Amino acid sequence: MTTVTTPTNFAELGLISPLLARLTELEYQQPTPIQAQAIPSVLAGRDLIAGANTGSGKTATFALPMLQQLFEQQSASKSSNSKGNFVSGLILVPTRELAKQVADSIKSYAVHFNGAIKTVAVFGGVSANTQMLALRGGADILVATPGRLLDLISSNAIKLDKVQTLVLDEADRMLSLGFTEELSALLAMLPKKKQIMLFSATFPEQVQTLTQALLSDPVEIQVQSADASTLVQRAFTVNKGEKTAVLAHLIHEHQWRQALIFVNAKKACEHLADKLAKRGITAEVFHGDKGQGARTNVLEGFKSGGIDVLIATDIAARGLDIEKLPVVINFDLPRSPSDYMHRIGRSGRAGEVGLAISLIDYDDYHHFNIIEKKNKIRLEREQVEGFEVDEAAIEALAAVEKPMAKPEGTGKKKRKKQSFIPEDVWLRK
Repeated sequence: MTTVTTPTNFAELGLISPLLARLTELEYQQPTPIQAQAIPSVLAGRDLIAGANTGSGKTATFALPMLQQLFEQQSASKSSNSKGNFVSGLILVPTRELAKQVADSIKSYAVHFNGAIKTVAVFGGVSANTQMLALRGGADILVATPGRLLDLISSNAIKLDKVQTLVLDEADRMLSLGFTEELSALLAMLPKKKQIMLFSATFPEQVQTLTQALLSDPVEIQVQSADASTLVQRAFTVNKGEKTAVLAHLIHEHQWRQALIFVNAKKACEHLADKLAKRGITAEVFHGDKGQGARTNVLEGFKSGGIDVLIATDIAARGLDIEKLPVVINFDLPRSPSDYMHRIGRSGRAGEVGLAISLIDYDDYHHFNIIEKKNKIRLEREQVEGFEVDEAAIEALAAVEKPMAKPEGTGKKKRKKQSFIPEDVWLRK
């Protein structure tokens, strides 16, 4: 692993004045750890492999140096690189929402380049014709999901022969979603000489193999995925069949201005929304069966505050940046322990105080233990006042948790609400 320096402000990163001016306008106070460690090396042309989740500032980590390199090339040649249907910088992402979000961020960073850098996002779920029109004349930076990019290549809308920089964002997620064949096909179309940046929250065997095959003497950086000082995690034990009642109680009692609730299946989104509606809570749903237009409208409504409660599958667990989201709730535990960290990482971002709650009944005890072990955490098993678990559940929990003592609050005896977290987490509206 190569040792890298860690600048303490953006001026020390080697960025040019148009980017520094934009970062000041965006009120970026200082580089995040991954930005401070990685940007100078990327500007120097080094390959990069980084362990970082969304919320760590990784988009700026690859976007800022890419923009600078392209702008300086254009200034030196005094001509645009976007002639023909070629692309210079390629960013591959696993989801439509992440593609749009990354492209929007890049366009925002490039404001003071006055249109010199052309950035386009392409993804499925919408008409390819519009995207083909956008790609006329090529693009300096293309953000794409693999499937749609292959479709556009087959239609001769874009070529990858002149790619100088490749970014694989959420590489572990792309491989777990079955993009392996599509990635292989795309990588075969790229020139041999290029700079590569690979971002992955976890490093399973597939990612390690990809890294060894693609990268040359990379700078390696690992950033802690969650900031314990801003994100509080809590686990509440509930009786079988009472999760909905407990969830509705928490929403009513704490009146969160926004709550993101995760379930494991598309039908479960609709089912839970119907049950909450009967308890006076209006919730919208977000899953893969919704059309792209509907998904975009729901996300915009949630981000703007027009929607208070959003029920989603794991397509919302990665790449969605929702400013000051107070609380994330695992109604269903994620099937993969690594997805737990991605889910809860939607809250407690950019130094904001956040809360992550997991509701666990008898069927969840063992799996939650695995999640804790894999993520090297340990949470106290709490109960919600007025919804204490029965004796059978207590005994079952004790059997799974041995030698851990039984939690307080058995039977009808009520326990005082724990005060582990700042009051504004509970009461923020």
